[in-house]
Amino acid sequence: MMNSVLYLDLSTKETSSLEESTDESEEEESEEEPKLKYERLSNGVTEILQKDAASCMTVHDKFLALGTHYGKVYLLDVQGNITQKFDVSPVKINQISLDESGEHMGVCSEDGKVQVFGLYTGEEFHETFDCPIKIIAVHPQFVRSSCKQFVTGGKKLLLFERSWMSRWKSSVLHEGEGNIRSVKWRGHLIAWANNMGVKIFDITSKQRITNVPRDDISLRPDMYPCSLCWKDNVTLIIGWGTSVKICSVKERHASEMRDLPSRYVEIEYSEGESLFYIVSPRDVVVAKERDQDDHIDWLLEKKKYEEALMAAEISQKTIKRHKILDIGLAYINHLVEKGEYDIAARKCQKILGKNAALWEYEVYKFKEIGQLKAISPYLPRGDPVLKPLIYEMILHEFLESDYEGFATLIREWPGDLYNNSVIVQAVRDHLKKDSQNRTLLKTLAELYTYDKNYGNALEIYLTLRHKDVFQLIHKHNLFSSIKDKIVLLMDFDSEKAVDMLLDNEDKISIKKVVEELEDRPEFQHVYLHKLFKRDHHKGQRYHEKQISLYAEYDRPNLLPFLRDSTHCPLEKALEICQQRNFVEETVYLLSRMGNSRSALKMIMEELHDVDKAIEFAKEQDDGELWEDLILYSIDKPPFITGLLNNIGTHVDPILLIHRIKEGMEIPNLRDSLVKILQDYNLQILLREGCKKILVADSLSLLKKMHRTQMKGILVDEENICESCLSPILPSDAAKPFSMVIFHCRHMFHKECLPVPSMNSPAQFCNICSAKSRGPGSAILEMKK
Repeated sequence: MMNSVLYLDLSTKETSSLEESTDESEEEESEEEPKLKYERLSNGVTEILQKDAASCMTVHDKFLALGTHYGKVYLLDVQGNITQKFDVSPVKINQISLDESGEHMGVCSEDGKVQVFGLYTGEEFHETFDCPIKIIAVHPQFVRSSCKQFVTGGKKLLLFERSWMSRWKSSVLHEGEGNIRSVKWRGHLIAWANNMGVKIFDITSKQRITNVPRDDISLRPDMYPCSLCWKDNVTLIIGWGTSVKICSVKERHASEMRDLPSRYVEIEYSEGESLFYIVSPRDVVVAKERDQDDHIDWLLEKKKYEEALMAAEISQKTIKRHKILDIGLAYINHLVEKGEYDIAARKCQKILGKNAALWEYEVYKFKEIGQLKAISPYLPRGDPVLKPLIYEMILHEFLESDYEGFATLIREWPGDLYNNSVIVQAVRDHLKKDSQNRTLLKTLAELYTYDKNYGNALEIYLTLRHKDVFQLIHKHNLFSSIKDKIVLLMDFDSEKAVDMLLDNEDKISIKKVVEELEDRPEFQHVYLHKLFKRDHHKGQRYHEKQISLYAEYDRPNLLPFLRDSTHCPLEKALEICQQRNFVEETVYLLSRMGNSRSALKMIMEELHDVDKAIEFAKEQDDGELWEDLILYSIDKPPFITGLLNNIGTHVDPILLIHRIKEGMEIPNLRDSLVKILQDYNLQILLREGCKKILVADSLSLLKKMHRTQMKGILVDEENICESCLSPILPSDAAKPFSMVIFHCRHMFHKECLPVPSMNSPAQFCNICSAKSRGPGSAILEMKK
């Protein structure tokens, strides 16, 4: 921690004036937070300054040294109590200097006296000059015999050193630039300020290492004196007028030395100090750096609760006088007083946390001001859980004035937060006044669900035709309760109802559903249709019934049903389709029953659709049908055109062309004939193309086979002759031998193979040839 002294040399009148202006400024509101906090040094200091006036003060880690206008020096503890007193001079003490140990003190006074003495020893040095000595600084290690040095300043900066015979000698370190106004000694470095600037002297090398000029020469040095403070052995802080400089003493690199000092000074940034002593003739004030508690005090004083709460949370481990909860409660009260109820309620979540007692206390406070609705969205719903009465109180508040808000809370709050039966009774009482209120009915159904009274809940949902009815049935397995309500469910949402019934047919059988829907055939059809789509066989006993249902309610799906069903009675289906004159369905049924000629006739006579007739003939692939189609079309030019355009790949067009009567006008005959020729040419081209592809593929495969057959074949001692079954290689490799290896990898001794005949000189593998000729043929071949 750094300690500094700011000395205000003011007269009593000036001091009084300063105090008055300070009091006035304190009365003014300021939004800027002070940087320091102030505390008057009392006890012995008060007693001293009642009879004397302070002139200077020096701070040590262990004590304070105070000099007065009457030439006294007092040693004080940090509370201001007097521990020692020295009568140094009859006139004002100008400066006091202490070594680092706090055992030696240097004092200079207005009468030119300079004294350096031990506080606990008899060691002492006296010197009197012919002019006032304003400054003095003893060596920081003065306690050591080798460091008995100090400097004084007036018009000259003098260094005093004790010689080997305990004599003191002096030498001039600097002169000629006006009065020396400040000096500070740290380690081997002495810093002093005069009218021109600040110098630093290295006592070891006996060299001045820098000169820091004064920034603003317009400021009078006597009115704006320079303040010096060593932060550490190599860092000097210079305060002068309106500027603060940080000087860092650094070692110079050997390559840069030449005739320069071994050290030099750099100027980077300013840092704050943590403790200040402000001395005026009649008062001593300690200025301390404000901590987080002081910062929070100021924020609370300015009613900046949000910032205070944030500061407390960030520094909760270091603050001593404040608690986060106390600040938070004060913040909530402040917001309530301002009428910002919603913000206050929202802050309760963060501030009250899991403290159930505080939650309940705040809820009652909001009740007193009629703002229960404001806090309701933020109430804890688990960890902690408040007393049921708290939740019931809020629900009653909404029930009296806001049905929608009440319903929202019932949906969002778990049912175990409050006494469900109490709330159910309250809702039923309100329904006596408004029995058709859908919001209350729906909420009552939800309450019944929480209470596991699913029957009553289901009844209300069905009455309201509410979408949640299916979710309720699934969630709580209420299928036994809906067996007599299937029509109601279908009437509400037939798609969802059918899906649910089919998904749970193990709980409600197909038979039961069909029976319940007997009086509502349209719903029967929807159910059976979806059943058939899922499984063509499950509802096979109802397929006959479905023919009529499809015919009545869903003809577009009748034909797909007839095609897919294998349990549909065809005679019954044909009868119904003929009664209703459903031509397409009748054609399908006739063809399925094997009466293709009647079906074709119906297409041509009833539908007059040549394309459909041709398509039908293609599907049946029956020559007689094509003959019937040609006979029927031969006197109908449009039909002939259709046939010419479509039968080229199924029937020889010549058969049709030869039957066309001479002189008959056929629409687009030329185009039809051209198309026939084009189709014929296309077939020829396709055949030729296929032939080329086959030839190319065959040649490619033949070459591949040839390459494969030309590869070498490994023969070793494990291989045997397929005829004599002895090793293919002789035991004596020196003897000549012959063998034959076929592409099928069968091997023979040459002498074991039959001699090829003159008619068939080529040799074939006996084993593979035998497979194609039959059993025993290989043996016969060998015998030959």
